[in-house]
Amino acid sequence: MMSFLRSSFKLKNTFYRKSSSLIDISEEVLTALRENKPVVALESTIITHGMPHPHNFDTAVAVEGIVRDQGAVPATVAVVGGRIKVGLQREELCYLADPNTQTVKISRRDFPFVLSKKLSGGTTVSGTILVAKEVNINVFVTGGIGGVHRNYENTLDISADLNELGKNCILTVCSGVKSILDIERTLEYLETQGVCVVCYGGSLTFPAFYSKDSGYTAPYHVQEPNEAARLLKAALDMNISSGVLLAVPVPKEFSIDYEVMEAHIQLALEKAHSENKSGKDVTPFLLEEISNITEGKSLETNMALIKNNAKVGGRIAKEFTNLQPLPPK
Repeated sequence: MMSFLRSSFKLKNTFYRKSSSLIDISEEVLTALRENKPVVALESTIITHGMPHPHNFDTAVAVEGIVRDQGAVPATVAVVGGRIKVGLQREELCYLADPNTQTVKISRRDFPFVLSKKLSGGTTVSGTILVAKEVNINVFVTGGIGGVHRNYENTLDISADLNELGKNCILTVCSGVKSILDIERTLEYLETQGVCVVCYGGSLTFPAFYSKDSGYTAPYHVQEPNEAARLLKAALDMNISSGVLLAVPVPKEFSIDYEVMEAHIQLALEKAHSENKSGKDVTPFLLEEISNITEGKSLETNMALIKNNAKVGGRIAKEFTNLQPLPPK
């Protein structure tokens, strides 16, 4: 892994600014960025908090492999021993996936504490976007984003993911908003943040993570990776500060009926309330509880959708790179 102090060099007709001595970029990722090769950022809470062991490790390895199969370089973002990592080694993946490793769920607010205390953890959507923008990675793949929580009027609980999407012009590939959240209010909040929400496929139907159809629609849709890449390029060329959210429906064979899933979610929400779960503990608890209720079906769907998103994201990153001028020699 490479660690270096403040520096800058030409990349994609812009200055790539490595502004923090706290970030270690792997040789593979750094070389790809310098040579204008496609790179895809990947979050790591799926490893530390989103899936049980060994599914977390196996899925992380599989997702990186799928990105490579599309001709792109995977850049999993995490924090290990107080160092921000962009591109993980196999032993670092093992360390973070180990259930005995003490890890923190890291969003924007958590970085100062985690880094100063030299802790380790998985970056959320918001944390990963913050780091990806810092190192000039434009395509990010995740499972589902956070959003406005149900019962928001009493808790004021809105995921930091939404604010970060509104601050950074990055294309986020996901399967919509996690079903445990208030999808309608989340879509409204994304509009307020100036995030361009686009469905991937033949319709405007917005997916609901585990389900292909949430009952809501997006304003736009694209059907090919090149269309999504051109959409991202247009946003960057316009110097728009907010991002693009590409909602990819889970493959049909893994989709769970929305009404069935809603009944499961209600049971999990009731248990979370009875156990006084709050803040960033809510989502991991609900995901685990729903997996128990569905006897592993929801976990299977979760693994399938993140792998499918990696395939789409890798192809978009490659198409986007083809739209960029070659860096000067």
